[in-house]
Amino acid sequence: MSKDNILSKLQKSIEEFDAGQAEAAAKEALAAGLDPIEAIQQGLSQGMNTISELFDEGEIFVPQILLAAEAFETAVNVLTSTISVEEKNKASLGKVLIHTVQGDIHDVGKNIVKTMLAASGFEVIDLGRDIPVDEVVAKAKELNVDIIAGSALMTTTMPAQRDILASLGEEGIRAGVKCLFGGAPVTQEWVDQIGADGYAENAAEAIKQARKLVS
Repeated sequence: MSKDNILSKLQKSIEEFDAGQAEAAAKEALAAGLDPIEAIQQGLSQGMNTISELFDEGEIFVPQILLAAEAFETAVNVLTSTISVEEKNKASLGKVLIHTVQGDIHDVGKNIVKTMLAASGFEVIDLGRDIPVDEVVAKAKELNVDIIAGSALMTTTMPAQRDILASLGEEGIRAGVKCLFGGAPVTQEWVDQIGADGYAENAAEAIKQARKLVS
């Protein structure tokens, strides 16, 4: 079977939420000598792009996202079983620290974005909800993350996003960490005003922006 056919099968397995099919296609990819990283990025990740778009169009819902994520993880485990830790790190698109900002206990949207990021090839560290600014920045520094993703669901908690940027500056690591913010009251205008690097109004946009920030 040709490389394009195998990549297509990998993509389709995610779009059809089929972990068994994903595992079989991943084994085919290895047997055919495909580069595991290419199989993940050009096959599985393409399927997750479709899933992300369908979710934001209201065509599928959280249970289907979880099934797609399971299929993705199953195939990735097969594809990366023969490569070194260094190569696995290379396969990761980047390290994302995600949380709901200080004073805010809403986390449904954050959890969906977390799942989508992980299934799209990012290493995701979830701090949870109502996380103090200094804890976010300390963890970002300790783990050497590429992106801080912070969700604010109330206008009263939005200033925490600005405070994260200020604290990163005080710690001298602002240049090395991209900040991606979202949440119901958050706008592109606000993100521009506080000097963050990216804004996402939904899960699909969060994936696009995260990829853009690490490219």
